[in-house]
Order: sequence, then C-alpha cells, then structure tokens
Amino acid sequence: MLEHIQNNDFVNIITSRRSIRLYDEDVKISQEELHAIIQEASLAPSSANMQPWRVIVVHSPEGKNKLRPLVQFNTRQNDTSAAMLIILGDTQSELYVEEIYNTAVEQGKMPKDVRDKQVTQIMSMYPQIPRELKVEISKIDASLFAMQLMLVARAHGYDTNPMAGFERDKVVSTFDLDDERYVPVMILSIGKAKDEGHESVRLHSEQITFWR
Repeated sequence: MLEHIQNNDFVNIITSRRSIRLYDEDVKISQEELHAIIQEASLAPSSANMQPWRVIVVHSPEGKNKLRPLVQFNTRQNDTSAAMLIILGDTQSELYVEEIYNTAVEQGKMPKDVRDKQVTQIMSMYPQIPRELKVEISKIDASLFAMQLMLVARAHGYDTNPMAGFERDKVVSTFDLDDERYVPVMILSIGKAKDEGHESVRLHSEQITFWR
C-alpha cells in the first residue's frame, strides 16, 4: 500500500479537493492502482470492523454503456472519467466476520480471547437484526469508506465526484449482483481533472455546532 502516493500534503489534499465533472479521457488508471486506492480507502473505520463496503469498478466501454442510462444527469463524468465506482453496502457483511477476526489474531493484532468474545457477540446479534437496520449501518460505514477514497484518490493525483443522482433501483441488478443483499450508497467518478472545478463555500462551524 501507499506505493503510488504523489501528494502527501494533508492540508492541500483536503483544501484543494473539488467535485470534478469533466476528466481527461486520455488518462487511465491501471487495475493495480485502483486496487491500491480501494485497499487504502478500506482503512476507514466501520461498525465492529465488519467493513460492509463493496465496490463495482465500471471502467470498460461496455460497462460504461450499461451505466450511462442510469446516470442521466451525470453522463459527462461517466463518459470522461477513468472509472465510475459504484459504492455498495453489504447487508450480509457478517459472512466475513470470522475471516477478519481470525486474520487479526494471525497477524498478532488481537488476542484469541478478545476475538472469541467479539465474534460471539457479533454473530449472536447481527444476523437477527432487521434488514432496515443493516441497510442503515452499511450505508453509514460505506459513506466513511467513500469519503476516505476521495481523499486517497487526491493523494494518488486523481480527482473525484460523489454522485447521488442515479437509478438506485436498477444499478445493482444491472451489474449482476443481488439487490436484496447489496444496497447502493453513491457513485464516485475518478480520473484526472480536465478543469479545476469550482471552489465552494462552507457554513461556519458556529452555525452548525450546538454547545451544551
């Protein structure tokens, strides 16, 4: 990980991020580097470290043609980006719990007794909770992952645009995944910006903070 980092200036990464809608079509991102970006973004936190984020990488002409009618208001991003990343939440993320916690023990990051206790607690509770709550949890965690991915992309020298305007009821099944298990969270376009984007204004912290 972190082999392709071009920008390690945290202040620049967070202050210069823009939502880019037009990309240099000649700039491609290799599968190796996209895997690295996704792996680094996966350092984001999640509930019980269950990591319920999943990603459909739409990068081929065929894939983008399938996606295009589902992103009517974001076709520029689809047509010019190096890839469109469909961020999903996995409502069956408990299927990976034992693998995650066993690996933590194998790598010396967690004692066996802690693993046993946490895995038992998770598996006694999570499979029984309502799907609606699983959806909410997975969306929150996948959103943390998506934000981290946007910052990681900047560190790699690329730009992104988060999108909520797409056909949520069709996007999962269009790419041959189970739409009962996987829920769409957002789509991120990624590539090299062809324009600088627009600097935007944020509300002051005094307007959004309640002190008690």
